[in-house]
Amino acid sequence: MAREVTQEAFAAAWADGPLTVDVREAEEYATGHIPGARLMPLRTVPARLGELPTDRPVYVICASGNRSKTAADWMTSQGIDAYSVAGGTGAWARGGRPVAAGMHAA
Repeated sequence: MAREVTQEAFAAAWADGPLTVDVREAEEYATGHIPGARLMPLRTVPARLGELPTDRPVYVICASGNRSKTAADWMTSQGIDAYSVAGGTGAWARGGRPVAAGMHAA
């Protein structure tokens, strides 16, 4: 089972530029995502596992935390050091943290 991190713990880690994977659909991502988050819709995670590092943590986020738990659980079972971000992008934005729009991660 994947570990879950709080918004506060993720915000502290995010400041150091960790790999953040957004498992929402492209339309959701385009309307607002965490700056630097890589889009990898949940349904594509198994096929794209090779894109993920095994030597550092991967933070997984979605809208509210449900899809990210599913993805992080699967990633963990495959040897990825994955953490689901509690509350998702919704809680991130409600907390007044930065949100980017469009299809680019930067």
